[in-house]
Amino acid sequence: MTDPLTAREALALVTGDFAPFPTTEDRPAGDGPIGWPGYGAAHARAAGRTGESESVVCGTGTVGGVPVVLISFEFRFLGGSIGERTGARAAAAHAYARDHRLPVVVLLATGGSRMHEGMRALLQLQRLAGESARTRAAGLPQIAVLRDPTTGGGWATLGAGSDIVLALPGAQVGFAGSRVRPPGADPAAYTAEAQFAHGHVDAVVPAEALAGTLGRWLTLLTRPADGPVPPPPALGVPRAPAGSGREAVARARHPDRPRADRYLAAFFTSREEISGDRCGGTDPGMLCGFGRRPDGRTVAYAAQLGTATRPAGFRTAARLVRLADRLGVPVLTLIDTPGAANDPAAERDGAGPAIADLFGAVATARVPVTALLVGEGGSGGALALAAPGNTWATPDSYFSVIAPEAAAAILKRAPEESGVTADQLRLRPGDLLELGIVRGVVGPPDSTGPIRSGGA
Repeated sequence: MTDPLTAREALALVTGDFAPFPTTEDRPAGDGPIGWPGYGAAHARAAGRTGESESVVCGTGTVGGVPVVLISFEFRFLGGSIGERTGARAAAAHAYARDHRLPVVVLLATGGSRMHEGMRALLQLQRLAGESARTRAAGLPQIAVLRDPTTGGGWATLGAGSDIVLALPGAQVGFAGSRVRPPGADPAAYTAEAQFAHGHVDAVVPAEALAGTLGRWLTLLTRPADGPVPPPPALGVPRAPAGSGREAVARARHPDRPRADRYLAAFFTSREEISGDRCGGTDPGMLCGFGRRPDGRTVAYAAQLGTATRPAGFRTAARLVRLADRLGVPVLTLIDTPGAANDPAAERDGAGPAIADLFGAVATARVPVTALLVGEGGSGGALALAAPGNTWATPDSYFSVIAPEAAAAILKRAPEESGVTADQLRLRPGDLLELGIVRGVVGPPDSTGPIRSGGA
């Protein structure tokens, strides 16, 4: 474990104008609510050693130009443990955030619930989870920064329960602290880096970059764009030439055809990514996050990169859509996949439920969702990202109920008949427009209008 930052040092990393909330609580009477021998003296020693009256410091400050409520834990105070007064302070901070419509930033460093207060301390986890849920329901963003260490109930409530989870390098992060893990447990599994690799942390951020990263996130999450997002212009061929379905499929599969990362780079001036499905998985073929448009407003995005989408990718996209919906941020999806991954590992990981969850997130979103088909549109794995009534296509794309080769196999046709099958599927951009599948086919950036219909 690295030498932990104090609560005030952590605050100084991210803001220069922290103003603490006034505190009026007395020290715990005697030895606390369950009469733990020596608790009163231990509490007093912790206060004398740290200069703090509890394990958490709460107040307001400005981060990246955005006013926020800050909750910073003091690990030197009885291991940053959560007791009744810790819970009371954090609850009051959340209430203040809701009353004043401010985001909440939690700088965590805790060993979990305070044993000296027994079940009265453990109940604070319900209290903190409830406060976080109420702040979430109020449409206010919550960002957690995991310091060293972040374990136990603090990780399982204020940490993992936040919208965006950042962590300092090398921080110990896990539900089980170092003294209660199974014998022989690999300590590398309980690190910020391991939690990031398994989809539970959005980014590992060096201390010197924390203020800038937090500032960018807070700006993005508090300045949503107004109304539906216009689909980006086409970056590949300016117009789909008349041709067969087989040729349309070949254009969409061409290795030099622009992928979603190029569209994102052209559409946004800056971006921050979320990572992982919070269920143990990540999918590098699905990019999700929030981006700033040239007018300074924020749009959320979920973009496929042309690979077969894994269950973790669908779950991450659903997480993105629901977060954007809660914060009032419009969504742009970029569709490009040959289909959902269908190998045994994908089935075990819940491909069907993950796709169903994304369909549900898009269908119930209250914010406008815009979808652009930028390459392959392979069956339900692509349709899950499509916006009902607001999906567009680029000239070098196709959308099909199933890949032509698979359709030919199902129909017991020879492989060489897949071209004829592609024609029969009517999967070209112009076909999609005529069938009412897409609203239009987008033109190049320098076209007279951003959108044009027609095209074969």
